[in-house]
Amino acid sequence: MSSRGLWADVRLRSAWARQDWAAILREYRRVAGLSQRDLEPLVGMPQPHISAIESGRRQVTSAEVMARITEGLSVPAELTAVAVRPDLHEWGPPTELRERIAHGHSTGHTDLRTASWIGEVLAQHRRAEDEIGGRDLWPVVRSQLDAVTLLIPGTTGPAADRLMLLAAEHAHWLSWVAAQQSRRGVALAWLDVAHGWAVDGGHRDMASWVYRVRSHYSINHDGDPVRALRTAEAARHVADLSPAAESVAIHQAAVAAAAVGERDRARRLADEAFQLATRVPDEGDRPGWLYWLTPDRAMLQSADAAYACRDWQAAADGIRAALPNLGGYPRDHAYYQARLEDAVRRAS
Repeated sequence: MSSRGLWADVRLRSAWARQDWAAILREYRRVAGLSQRDLEPLVGMPQPHISAIESGRRQVTSAEVMARITEGLSVPAELTAVAVRPDLHEWGPPTELRERIAHGHSTGHTDLRTASWIGEVLAQHRRAEDEIGGRDLWPVVRSQLDAVTLLIPGTTGPAADRLMLLAAEHAHWLSWVAAQQSRRGVALAWLDVAHGWAVDGGHRDMASWVYRVRSHYSINHDGDPVRALRTAEAARHVADLSPAAESVAIHQAAVAAAAVGERDRARRLADEAFQLATRVPDEGDRPGWLYWLTPDRAMLQSADAAYACRDWQAAADGIRAALPNLGGYPRDHAYYQARLEDAVRRAS
């Protein structure tokens, strides 16, 4: 694996975001399968010094040593700004990002290899967020977003549209993490940015998904099911959606309909959402951010809708059938386990 390929590892990128030099050396060695002695020629330090850093007995404070490690481990360009730009830790979307988009679609040609790489690592971030948490990765994703938007003014046509989607995916990820940190205004601001970029780039699935997330915020964070239903309906009525994108939008509408007391409507919508989800069992047929919409997840979503409709036995049966296959998502597993126990209690 190339040095840059090693840096797709989320735990390594998280260590870099924290500027935890001991963890950076340990995680790099783990991913690369190197011993401390193997690391000597890369960072220009003898093994005892490497050992002292990793154990915490020696702190990295010298700019020269930091530079040596950065160069020796071939840290990708989109990460190097993290160490010197405190603004990457700030929460709100800066004006400069919007300025870059405003000057997009000019004539030009951009090498999209950087964008492809950043798309790959964002996919890794999405998959690992359940275990690692997004807060540590925030400055990394912000730096990635900077790298993407800097490419846009020199790009045109389909390539620019592709970059718009990648930028929107980053903005959505930042919104999700901000919401988890109870920063609702910031979360909505990033959603607004994501939706604008999705629409500008002609990406209907992402535009619908952003509406769906806004609906989720309304019902789960604000306790406003009326607004949630209104926004979910907007999500499902975006034209020409893929089956997966339409499925999650309809599911959100089902949950919101149940919350406003329209349970028959909610059940019909939940059935429709499940049928759409079963049409795309293969990950390659779904948008990248819906990698998780497996048949088992579709069953869990149906169980969620049943729970919202107070169909306790149906909710318990659905969760019980799908939960054993929810591996690799400890937070979601705990959520559904608690929901299963509550549904069983209410059904008895």
